[in-house]
Amino acid sequence: MMSSPVVLALALSLVSAFCYAAAAVVQERTAAGTADLRGTLARGSWWWAVGLNASGALLHVVALRYGPLTLVQPLGALTLVVAVPLGSLVVRRRTSGTQWRGMALTLVGLTALLVATAAGHAPDDTLGTGEVLGVALVAFGVIAVLVRFASGGSGLGGLAFAAASGIASGVGSTLAQKLAVGPTPSWGVAVVAVLTVAFASGGLLLSQKAYRSGLGGPLALLTLVNPVAASVIGISLLGEGFQYGTTGTLIALAGAVAAARGVILLSRPQSHQERPGRRVSAPVRNQPRLPRPTRLLRAGFPSAARVRPVTVELGVELTGTSRTV
Repeated sequence: MMSSPVVLALALSLVSAFCYAAAAVVQERTAAGTADLRGTLARGSWWWAVGLNASGALLHVVALRYGPLTLVQPLGALTLVVAVPLGSLVVRRRTSGTQWRGMALTLVGLTALLVATAAGHAPDDTLGTGEVLGVALVAFGVIAVLVRFASGGSGLGGLAFAAASGIASGVGSTLAQKLAVGPTPSWGVAVVAVLTVAFASGGLLLSQKAYRSGLGGPLALLTLVNPVAASVIGISLLGEGFQYGTTGTLIALAGAVAAARGVILLSRPQSHQERPGRRVSAPVRNQPRLPRPTRLLRAGFPSAARVRPVTVELGVELTGTSRTV
């Protein structure tokens, strides 16, 4: 059974995911109505998104105080599950069957991950100062490469910004855990606090640039990259893992595959066409209407009284006499 700290971490993660989802929808709508980042910063709706993101981040940090990275971070995928129907509601569009299947697969995958991780204990280990600096340096290098690729004018720029945002957010969560789990005031903790704020702010700005290409794809990739980055750090540096040995690892992998498939379905662009089998004919305006054959038969042919004779005079010299035809 799940312990009380893990249950609290689960509840906080759910509320945090809702805050992040609402913020993502507001960010996407703001990005669609502004030409650049400067115009975005001048809009009040973007600052509402900042407030929602800050609330989600605060709840996320508190959840990390009571649950391990391998549990709290995968629950971030619920952001996409909430954001997709919420975005459809905002634009008054029906949630498609593909999106419902994606949400179902994502929930099944998350359930499998919870089975393998939720019975674990609260975290009791954090990164050392040297490990923090090493993780920050590697993450900064990868983010710089992705941002440079995105700025090169490629059609995948939005996804590259989303991947960079996911890495920044995942690293920020990892560093925030060090602050949440009983930090001792020191210069090292101050450095971690500065890096946490830097990565969190960078993730927010990068996600705003990513949403300029839409909501589904960038949010889906960001949602996948974020827990992957944090889980890799947690497993490789903090010794976190899955329960039940090999069986738990297989369950977690199966859940990850199902969740990834669900995220892919949710990221597909939605078609506004009608359902198959329903033929839609668009009205054609300003086109001449051809008379039906029955109307021609009813009208009959023109009568002789309505036909005016045409006389053509031709001046032809025939044996000196002018004749009229």
